[in-house]
Amino acid sequence: MGDDSDARSVTTATAGPINATRSRVESVDVVRGIIMILMALDHTRDYFGNAAASPTNLATTTAALFFTRWVTHFCAPTFFLLTGTGAYLSRRRRTTSGLSRFLVTRGLWLIVLELTAVRFFWQFNVDYRLTLLDVLWALGWSMIVLGALVWLPTRVIAAFGLVLIAVHNTFDSVKVAGGAAGALWTVLHAPGILAPGPAHVIFDAYPLIPWIGVTAVGYALGALYDLDAERRRSLLLRIGLGSVAFFLVLRAFNVYGDPQPWSSQKDGVFTLLSFLNVNKYPPSLLFLLMTLGPVMLALRALDRGVPAVLRPAWIVGAVPMFYYLAHIVVLHLAATVLCLARYGSIRPAVESPTLDRFPMTQLPGWPVSLPVVYLIWIGVVIVLYPLCRWYAGVKQRSRNPWLSYL
Repeated sequence: MGDDSDARSVTTATAGPINATRSRVESVDVVRGIIMILMALDHTRDYFGNAAASPTNLATTTAALFFTRWVTHFCAPTFFLLTGTGAYLSRRRRTTSGLSRFLVTRGLWLIVLELTAVRFFWQFNVDYRLTLLDVLWALGWSMIVLGALVWLPTRVIAAFGLVLIAVHNTFDSVKVAGGAAGALWTVLHAPGILAPGPAHVIFDAYPLIPWIGVTAVGYALGALYDLDAERRRSLLLRIGLGSVAFFLVLRAFNVYGDPQPWSSQKDGVFTLLSFLNVNKYPPSLLFLLMTLGPVMLALRALDRGVPAVLRPAWIVGAVPMFYYLAHIVVLHLAATVLCLARYGSIRPAVESPTLDRFPMTQLPGWPVSLPVVYLIWIGVVIVLYPLCRWYAGVKQRSRNPWLSYL
């Protein structure tokens, strides 16, 4: 992913403006970059792995497949959290009204992207037979809500976010079927199909309530970067360790925080898998404690400085939306070319799949082994790195405000 001199040249070129505005924090960008790189692993598995093999179904999965999925669980919570953090840090160069306006307009932009360009990148068609309301959908609405919240004191925003995260599992047993009320409940809390039918299906994978909470907490996290370094590191350590400890205690007793309790399995390894197998859709309290606790510890570990080996992650983390869009295109193009080479047709890669076969229809013999999935993932990241480095330079040199939307 580039040598150290390559990374240093970008660092040198961008250090001045970043230090001048103090609107970016290097450790935040690095952690964001790491999780963006991991995200591509999960989507590589979606395209090239066995779609019929559920990584979290303990009756059929393997430990390697489970942990390949589990490590990518850190991606979405971290992305939402650091979106809120980035919003707080941008207050250093924006007024409250300017920040609110930016969050609302960018949130609307993300929702439009999800329903147009991102949907096309995933499927390479515009028939809208299958539409997923995915991460950008939830992130857009979270930013819109945050655009209203920024007028409140930071402590109030933190409390609001924590309440949403802690309490939403109380309503796991609530079922609202049919009509406008059922659709609203699906959007807010329970993932499901919004528009069933033979011609068009809309599936909401990212209910909003917990993700809005994570974004609000992330905004409050940004306030730690106004503190002196030692105080900030102490708080990050305490929050991180406290979150992990709280996860272990709550999960051990199966008392609250996830709709699926863990249980003893056929051996110790699978019992551990059961313990870690918490709910992402929607993200349960235990899921968020399990993922965001270690993220706090990572932010603390990188707060004193970023080692040279992680400089490429810093560049990716500085242009997350560009990377997100580009990695889908690269993966889907690779799958399309391979489909043509193997079957003489690109149809399976461009027709709308069924919901259980998203993002593409897999013909017999299509899935590759897990080691090959990892090799493809590494290749995709290597291809994307120079593109991200180029775009980071474009953003740094340009004063075009529209670039802040990509």
